Amino acid sequence: MIPPDIFPIDPWCVRETRLDLDRLGQTEAVFALSNGHIGLRGNLDEGEPHVIPGTYLNSYYELRPLPYAEAGYGYPESGQTVVDVTNGKLLRLVVDDEPFDVRYGQLSEHKRTLDLRAGVLDRYADWTSPAGKRVTVSSRRLVSFAHRAVAAICYEVQAPDEPVRIILQSELVANESQPLLSKDPRVSAVLERPLDHVARDVEQHGALLLHRTRASGLLMAAGMDHVVQAPGRFAEETDAREDWARTTVVCTLQPGERLRVVKHLAYGWSSVRSAAAVRDQVAAGLTAARFTGWEGLLANQRDYLDEFWDSADVEVEGDPAVQQAVRFGLFHVLQSGSRAERRALPAKGLTGPGYDGHAFWDTEGFVLPVLTATLPSAAADALRWRHSTLDLARERARTLGLAGAAFPWRTIRGQECSAYWPAGTAAFHVNADIAMAVERYRIVTGDESLERDCGLELLVETARLWVSLGHHDAHGGWHIDGVTGPDEYTGVVDDNVFTNLMAAANLRAAAAACQRHPQLAADLGVTVEETAAWRDAAKAVHIPYDSLLGVHPQSQSFTRYGEWDFEASKDDYPLLLHEPYVRLYRKQVLKQADLVLALHWCSDAFTPEEKARNVDYYERRTVRDSSLSACTQAVMCAEVGHLELAHDYLHETALVDLRDLHDNSGSGLHMASLAGAWIALVDGFGGFRLRGERLLLDPQLPERLNRLTFRLRWHGMRLLVEVDRTQVRLSLRDGPDASMDLLLADERIHLTPDSPVVRPWTRRQPLLPRPPQPPGREPAARP
Repeated sequence: MIPPDIFPIDPWCVRETRLDLDRLGQTEAVFALSNGHIGLRGNLDEGEPHVIPGTYLNSYYELRPLPYAEAGYGYPESGQTVVDVTNGKLLRLVVDDEPFDVRYGQLSEHKRTLDLRAGVLDRYADWTSPAGKRVTVSSRRLVSFAHRAVAAICYEVQAPDEPVRIILQSELVANESQPLLSKDPRVSAVLERPLDHVARDVEQHGALLLHRTRASGLLMAAGMDHVVQAPGRFAEETDAREDWARTTVVCTLQPGERLRVVKHLAYGWSSVRSAAAVRDQVAAGLTAARFTGWEGLLANQRDYLDEFWDSADVEVEGDPAVQQAVRFGLFHVLQSGSRAERRALPAKGLTGPGYDGHAFWDTEGFVLPVLTATLPSAAADALRWRHSTLDLARERARTLGLAGAAFPWRTIRGQECSAYWPAGTAAFHVNADIAMAVERYRIVTGDESLERDCGLELLVETARLWVSLGHHDAHGGWHIDGVTGPDEYTGVVDDNVFTNLMAAANLRAAAAACQRHPQLAADLGVTVEETAAWRDAAKAVHIPYDSLLGVHPQSQSFTRYGEWDFEASKDDYPLLLHEPYVRLYRKQVLKQADLVLALHWCSDAFTPEEKARNVDYYERRTVRDSSLSACTQAVMCAEVGHLELAHDYLHETALVDLRDLHDNSGSGLHMASLAGAWIALVDGFGGFRLRGERLLLDPQLPERLNRLTFRLRWHGMRLLVEVDRTQVRLSLRDGPDASMDLLLADERIHLTPDSPVVRPWTRRQPLLPRPPQPPGREPAARP
């Protein structure tokens, strides 16, 4: 774990007050900057020391073979791994004859700050070389939200005490060596020199390099440009080779004088455009950056974030750690998707190579609900990316002998990349998760253009998949057998409740969308008989129930499985690194919320009493070896009245990376868990649900939260929800004609900008006592 003093609590920034070389991997991820297209890990400007150098372009990947001891029909033949592309962050500093390296000489002061409102990473260092020459170094780094292809660094060196000769080497470097971090399957494969040189250009103030991946054949370009301000005489020269380019600035600083270099970076890639076109795109990005200037880039960044926070901020009174963490989470979720523009949203964003840079169901299940309510355009782009891979999903379905489309469990480009089919191919629920995200987008935004353009086709093809997967029994019930639900410790089961309920919702949504767009549905070959079959299957879906225990089995017969010996394994978490899956599959032990996730996402399918009993049962069996679990447990514990337990789970999901609770943040941040901090607060303590086409709010506060305020977008309007220990206040913005109807608990509310609504708040009592967790798996304690 990262101790709390490493990142002192601050509501609007993450500060590192001292440099800890043993935690470089974690801080490289925490301080990563991205706009969804470009990702720069938070490495030191000089490049060394580092754990993972880390420069990424969204969906830029290389192919690698997937080895099997015993292959089978339909197994994916190749995997996809994110490429660490040309590194433009490097600014090597030589003071007189000695390189600035924090491991040598005397580092009197070193601090870094990630400013969540300005969108910049600031750094300050006070260093004395082994020869006794002192300099101070200040840098600011940004990846632009306003200029998709652009990043920039402002690097300043000052001589406080005596004259020094400064040599600054600004570089582009391709094919950097990658470390082999661990044998943990969640860590990426290592690619050796994945980039082949295509071309290089030396410009007046910089250079540009073009490379292509060997197997996937993807072309990329990286360019740099410099604006130098130095006192007196200075020299600037640029050189380039196949895998590197260097601009060198030389000057002498007198005491109190400062060298300032603004480095503009631009990146682009393509699978279809020519080298000339990609080169010119990057050159244009550099020209635009130079024209805008450093101060202009800063102003554009602040304007973008001001607009985002105005409709997305969450204020938490009574828990400063969560206040910092939820904003940190929202900032990184924004970075993962803001300018992704029809590319995948990886589980680690662009903060590291973890999971090989793959996107999972995390995107639609956890990240898109947040973006839909705060930055809808980014959510729409992510769903359009899914649609762009629809032909690949249809092909995968045909390979599996199914109709419709079978979207991959893990992917970058759209092909299935999971070599372990019980947790990959069999996890068909990803298709319903995508359909849910399409339907949620329509309901929350009121925008039907996405549904018309591509959403209807996604709903139709996933509905066809479910009909081909499921079957009716002799009694009329509809079943889906041989699938894996969200819990990867229970694989290849019959009638997983989450999967069945989500499939039924998918079928109903598809039928309703076809009714809204009859001509478009007809163009897709949908018939009245087909939609009737969808509705019949959804109505007859089998939901297992154990009447003796009064709970829903996670899947058929789950409650008859043997109990896991939690006491014996309390020192062996995560279990996936210590136990064979074949043992886990036969026991009542859960990696993550599954049935409890169904209680959240399919809330109307359960009564309050059923929710309380199910939460009680599964709390005792869930070990949370997945970072996806804590936010769901927070939401449902809040709903059934275990508010302090929900607060504990909120801390866990919010601090998963700022405290490195899963000991793997160094390979990249957990985007779903970071989104989960918002979900735990807004869905959990705010009681946010969709009830049909309406918004439902039912707030509940734990003891230590005195006030919760959150903002979200609804049909283009901005809704402000304020909850304290006496009342709930709702207010609406954006136009005198704006209005909305919503449910506050069981009361129907009509809201307009001119008439905020205030209602008293009362605490809901739990139906059951607070449940225990498996030994050693209690949620991380709050300070």
